[in-house]
Amino acid sequence: MTSLWRTVRRGRSPVDERSISTIDDYAAALQDALGYGGWSALGITQTQPGQAAEKAPTDLPGYARLFATNPVVWACMSARMAVFSAPRFTWQRMNNGTPSEMFGTTDLRLLEAPWPGGTTQDLLARVIQDADCAGNSYWTRHGDEVVRLRPDWVQIVLERRRHPHGGDLGWRRYGYLYQEPGAEPVFLWPEEVAHFAPTPDPLATYRGMSWLTPVIRETTNDNLMAAHKQKFMENAATPNLVVRLAREVSPESFEKFKAKMDSSHRGVENAYKTLYLGGGADVTVVGKDFQQLDFSRVQGAGETRIAAAAGVPPIIVGLSEGLQAATYSNYGQARRRFADGTIHPLWQNAAGSFAPLIQPPGTGTSGAVRLWYDARDVPFLREDARDAAEIQGIQSRTIRALTDAGYTPESVQRAVQAQDWGLLVHTGLFSVQLQAPGSRAPSAPTPPEEGI
Repeated sequence: MTSLWRTVRRGRSPVDERSISTIDDYAAALQDALGYGGWSALGITQTQPGQAAEKAPTDLPGYARLFATNPVVWACMSARMAVFSAPRFTWQRMNNGTPSEMFGTTDLRLLEAPWPGGTTQDLLARVIQDADCAGNSYWTRHGDEVVRLRPDWVQIVLERRRHPHGGDLGWRRYGYLYQEPGAEPVFLWPEEVAHFAPTPDPLATYRGMSWLTPVIRETTNDNLMAAHKQKFMENAATPNLVVRLAREVSPESFEKFKAKMDSSHRGVENAYKTLYLGGGADVTVVGKDFQQLDFSRVQGAGETRIAAAAGVPPIIVGLSEGLQAATYSNYGQARRRFADGTIHPLWQNAAGSFAPLIQPPGTGTSGAVRLWYDARDVPFLREDARDAAEIQGIQSRTIRALTDAGYTPESVQRAVQAQDWGLLVHTGLFSVQLQAPGSRAPSAPTPPEEGI
């Protein structure tokens, strides 16, 4: 691997790898050069010069298991995936720096059919799934296909950024190194990779972080509560007990009794088993059952925290605390919050991330056209029937007023759809009559007099 990097760098310095991506390493990574080398506010100095690498996350398999086994995580990720994968890519013109009309070309076929049998929905579903589980999603173009790079097999190669007056200015992204197990590594330049990382990792320069990272404990607690419910249903007994023995019992007999009881009834796997005792033992229940613990509220609070980390309102995925306040109005507000606060920012990031893989149309129009998304046909984001009718009524009145004011019907339609008044083109004629200034309509010819 080092030899490959040396070849790519044409004989520059060797590689220094740093692992700061796992959950267990976070506390230690906070003390290890937040600027990735040189002086840090914590007094740590990294002496090895040259390149470094933001290692691939090693927690992808674990987060993938959470997706497959935890119903709350599955519901939140499925909701994000269903909405995120619904739009299509399009081009959008920039009119004097303002987003304007959208249009399509045959160049977008790469994203409409990213691989044989694949669709834009298939592509976006994998993009958000990788980002949710690993914090990053990497894609590259190979011919007429878009190829997924598994996130935990990708490392971001960094190079020091030197200031001309001396000193360092952090790290710049030099490229990406992709290596499948047992295969030869592949180096890719930044312009060859679409890197989608919606949530930046505070301990990295370019790598993203999964939203599951801060709720690991909540997901663990949720799994434990599910296990306790299962054991309660299987064993149908009572919770914690205090056992008193007679005074005549010797310490040796007590220790044997205690060891035997612990081996049969201690731990979640032995929870709620029926307890059988011999003579001389007195049992008192000191624990609480599910009703006394208010189990549903405790579990619901944990589910809400998981949903909050995912950016999904609980009512959207049908969680208990969300359903308690479920009304049509509340669902509409939650839907708008989910769309405006979670999904639209993800779409904007994805459009910018995939821009390096596809060339915008036109020559010498850099910045005039950008890759964007078209969410007008997404069912989840459609307005209510009444709201849609009101919007169409306002637009129709606007079109009528602008047309009567002398603007061409074609430019009026484009301006209203794109919400860009700069697209309006005036005919130079007066409103309503649309006659040239000073002109008069020809008068009817005077009929000839009789007898002439």
